[in-house]
Amino acid sequence: MITKRIKEIRDSINKDVELVAVSKTKSNKEILEAYNAGQKVFGENKIQEMTEKYEELPKDIKWHMVGHVQSNKIKYMAPYVDLVHGIDSLKSLKILNKEAKKNNRVIRCLLQLKISDEFTKFGLSKEEIESILNSINILDLMNINVAGIMTIGSFTENMDVVVKEFDKTKKIFDSLKTAFPNLKILSMGMSNDYKIAINHGSNMIRVGSLIFGKRI
Repeated sequence: MITKRIKEIRDSINKDVELVAVSKTKSNKEILEAYNAGQKVFGENKIQEMTEKYEELPKDIKWHMVGHVQSNKIKYMAPYVDLVHGIDSLKSLKILNKEAKKNNRVIRCLLQLKISDEFTKFGLSKEEIESILNSINILDLMNINVAGIMTIGSFTENMDVVVKEFDKTKKIFDSLKTAFPNLKILSMGMSNDYKIAINHGSNMIRVGSLIFGKRI
């Protein structure tokens, strides 16, 4: 079933869109089924769980941290994490840079744009993102690579709201790229809205329940 779902999603998206299979709470057996279907990028929202899976599963898997990043736990994923989603403070960037340097690595990350009005969403304004991007050069943070931005649309059945949010995010992303051309990734879209996100320029989607089924 997992194999079939991955194929269906891959058939529905362009080849230049990266699929992150969100495997939080899922077993190694389920992840291996997805892996054997050709999926090599997986997202977790807890560093401890991700680290355990990294140690037990094939080493060519690319692990993405897709949950809110706790600064005091960054050191545990620094040796192996491929991409950190959802960075929302300069403090976290500094710690990520420090831990990446200890491991002789350059770690990719995304800055989280707050586009939804929901109080539960983390994130930065466009102005805060610009300030952080400018600070990276000033502070000489050489062991991180801010590869783009990400956002999470409102949790709503009113897709008109989500369309407006993703449209606004794409315009902000294009504006940021003018000043910071190294930004390549626009990550938005999950199981319920990834097609809308792709139509508005997303080139990285995070899909969990459509692949692994609803969490119990």
